[in-house]
Amino acid sequence: MATDPICGMTVEERPTSLSLRRENRTYYFCSETCLRQFAEPERAQQRLLRQVSVAWPLAAAVVVLTYGVRSEDAIVASAGLATVVQFYAGLPFYAGARDAVLDRTWNMDLLIAVGTTTAYVYSLLALALPARLPSEFYFDASTLIIALILSGNYLEHRTRREAGSALRRLGELLPETVTVVRDGQTSEVPAAEVAVGDRLRIRPGSRFPADGVVLTGTTRVDESLLTGESAPVPKQLGDRVLAGAVNGEGEVDVRATGVGSDTFLAEVGRLLTDAELSRVPLQRAADRIASVFVPGVLVLGAVAAIAWFAVGGVGVTVAVLVFVTVVITACPCAFGLATPAAILVGTGRAAESGVLFRGEDAIERAARVDLVLTDKTGTLTRGELELSEVSVASSTPTDRAVTLAAALERSLTDPYARAVQRAAADRRLMVPSATNVAVDPGRGVVGTVERASVEVVRPSSGEFSQNPTLASALDRAVARGDSASVLRVGGSAVAVLAFRDEIADGVADGLADLARDGIPVVMVTGDLPGTAQRIAGRLGIREVHAGVVPSEKLEILRRARADGKVVAYVGDGINDAPALAGADLGIAIGTGTAVAREAGQVVLVRPDFRGVPTALAIARRTVAKVRGNLAWAIGYNAVLLPIAAGALVPFLGLGVYSVLPIVGAAAMGLSSTSVLANSLSLRRAPLPSASRAPEARATT
Repeated sequence: MATDPICGMTVEERPTSLSLRRENRTYYFCSETCLRQFAEPERAQQRLLRQVSVAWPLAAAVVVLTYGVRSEDAIVASAGLATVVQFYAGLPFYAGARDAVLDRTWNMDLLIAVGTTTAYVYSLLALALPARLPSEFYFDASTLIIALILSGNYLEHRTRREAGSALRRLGELLPETVTVVRDGQTSEVPAAEVAVGDRLRIRPGSRFPADGVVLTGTTRVDESLLTGESAPVPKQLGDRVLAGAVNGEGEVDVRATGVGSDTFLAEVGRLLTDAELSRVPLQRAADRIASVFVPGVLVLGAVAAIAWFAVGGVGVTVAVLVFVTVVITACPCAFGLATPAAILVGTGRAAESGVLFRGEDAIERAARVDLVLTDKTGTLTRGELELSEVSVASSTPTDRAVTLAAALERSLTDPYARAVQRAAADRRLMVPSATNVAVDPGRGVVGTVERASVEVVRPSSGEFSQNPTLASALDRAVARGDSASVLRVGGSAVAVLAFRDEIADGVADGLADLARDGIPVVMVTGDLPGTAQRIAGRLGIREVHAGVVPSEKLEILRRARADGKVVAYVGDGINDAPALAGADLGIAIGTGTAVAREAGQVVLVRPDFRGVPTALAIARRTVAKVRGNLAWAIGYNAVLLPIAAGALVPFLGLGVYSVLPIVGAAAMGLSSTSVLANSLSLRRAPLPSASRAPEARATT
């Protein structure tokens, strides 16, 4: 089996019409849509280049024959050359016009086909019927218009390929073969045959074929194309690795945990494909404008031509040129490009920075955010907790308390559970199994260990009033800024578990970036008030809501939205999922659980809070580019369409129409190119400076 390089789906590996060979490698696709996504940009660009290469020499020859030779034979030759340009180079416009008619839509191709065909057919009729029509020929206009617009389309395709390069590069990241260790024997197998649980041996310089966990060895891994992290990331026993990343100097064995469509690489591909194909609200608005604009242009051209002929006293020739000029000068293509060009470049730039937008309106939501609520553990802090102190009641041995807690947390993967499990392993304790384990989000975990009811939960107010030892332990933990949980057996508190965390890299800089953008940050956490306040004080966060459960987080969100705020929530855990889903914009930290990532509209690939201001800044700039593009398209037509309809005739005379169709085509091409260039400038726009700055860790 093989993996579709666009959507990540697993597909059958056999030569079919849905396979493509490129650079000594065969790619397999699940559908024609994915195949076109991968192959069509290059094929379309090559086809356009051939058509442009034909159109320009022939158009230049027609101009020379029309204005340099000026004989009957020259006009006949011009007609022959113009026919080739019209029906070979101009074929894409006829195909687009046919699709518009069949789909009952209106597009730019329809205007170009109608305008150039009108000029071409009129010239043929003038050549064939000289006694009935004035001997005015516009083969030069039709050929130059087609050559100019084709050139603009070629530049557009090059721009789209550049903008979508992040998506296409994903299909080239996986190796073709990989070394698998089975029953102590190594063998080289196709990467598509790797299964979950396989032991893979990754040599220095090789790419990882699947997501996995390091079993043996240490190395540094280049994840830059996946996460945007420029520096190699150290990896050792238990660390996660991603398909498509490049192994550094060390050989490692990895257990495959995600293959094919279940890898992070495939998820990135699906998100980028969705972003490229989705119709965001701004795009739908532009489509509605274009659907009215195109027929409006045709009507305007016809009315202007009839008016000049019937009222202005001009001949048929000028009336035809008025119609052609109006139709060709119009630029609904700018409306069509305004949104997708900016969205495509913006999502590509975001992906390269480790930010993934999920959903068709995620960018527009992110652009409007003016308040950020954030969890603490695993978001503002590293989330790699350590069990810093175990304080027990006199009747319970310390090792017994750790054993019971580890048994309960054994099947869980949250930061607190991992800390307890590491502590049990360090003490070399025999950990029994637990049954009836249930997670109470925002409170803790409960279950049965050795027939006893066991809980590891958040301390309740006044719980230790009759136990000064545990009360003192809780006070010490809060004074240090540690988090704390209480271990209960049979409903009675027997121990206090204190957990120490570190402020995550980049948090202070990320908060500073948000402050510079005028976006306040509020901490919303289930941790103890004392611990939350101490960390908030170190980071300069003024508003803190501590000791809250998921339902209370939602209530805080609702109150902020009721005050007119557009709220983003940043989190990483299961208990964050309701808030991530309930916020105007959910931002999930990359190390978070799958539930949190599914609930968020924005996923930060790296566990780096600096991605929050980066995501919001990219979104604001992308939406600004969309609006700028739409404003340019509207302004262009508002100025030039009246000119095309005859506004300059009183000043320059009717002779201006001998050149206006060509000038209009050039201006239309310039308008489209300007929209694309404006969108591409997003790739060079500076991101928040802190998003790339290293930061020393501070222990809380």
